[in-house]
Amino acid sequence: MTRQKIRKGLILISFFLFPALFYYMSPALILDASSKGIVNGSFVMFIVLFVSALFLGRGYCGWLCPGAGCQEALFMARDQRVTGGDLIKWLIWIPWIGAIIILAWHGMAWQAGGYIKVDFFYQTTHGLSICDYQSLIVYYLVLFLLIVLPSFLVGRRSFCHHLCWMAPFMILGRAVRNAVGWRSLALKADSEHCNLCHICTKRCPMSLPVEEMVNAGQMEHRECILCGTCVDACPKGALVFQWGKIDR
Repeated sequence: MTRQKIRKGLILISFFLFPALFYYMSPALILDASSKGIVNGSFVMFIVLFVSALFLGRGYCGWLCPGAGCQEALFMARDQRVTGGDLIKWLIWIPWIGAIIILAWHGMAWQAGGYIKVDFFYQTTHGLSICDYQSLIVYYLVLFLLIVLPSFLVGRRSFCHHLCWMAPFMILGRAVRNAVGWRSLALKADSEHCNLCHICTKRCPMSLPVEEMVNAGQMEHRECILCGTCVDACPKGALVFQWGKIDR
């Protein structure tokens, strides 16, 4: 369980730093920067998330995401499993990514001469995101309406399932990795050691049917965040991390 203490500590620290990091995860700021021909911090961040998923899947979601720290802290108040609805975030992501493409190649960014420079700290003050009351209000609106409220109304990590605009980058990166088939971080299961105790399914922060996945011999799931909760909770050692090819 030491690994889970470290993981939870990391996502809580990340959540405490969220006001400083907010702009580096902003989808709106990409559109604003693109209108001026600038590649900003959140643009770079989303590219990094896609590339990381080629080797680490959605490990960022499980180990470093500020939203994860907030949502898992809320488990103490609302620990309801979530089922379905994971396609909703694509209805948010697809129009948004389409708008970026249009702006970049046929709209404002083109009028600005294309992407002419990289400004990682665009619109920040000394690299910090929240430096005035207007941005603080926006931060708390996003935090409450998109992360806190869905966690109470729907259940565990509802933001990750339904609203996150960053998850699709990693899901697509993982899909590319699966198609190519190179080695990466993954879960491996041995169904012969499973005694159907349901602990892995109950503990999964993403509400996945882990026990069914173990006994089906298929541990790959687009909503798996490779947090290792199921690995560390299994009393029989039926689950392990591995660096290798994914079981099909």
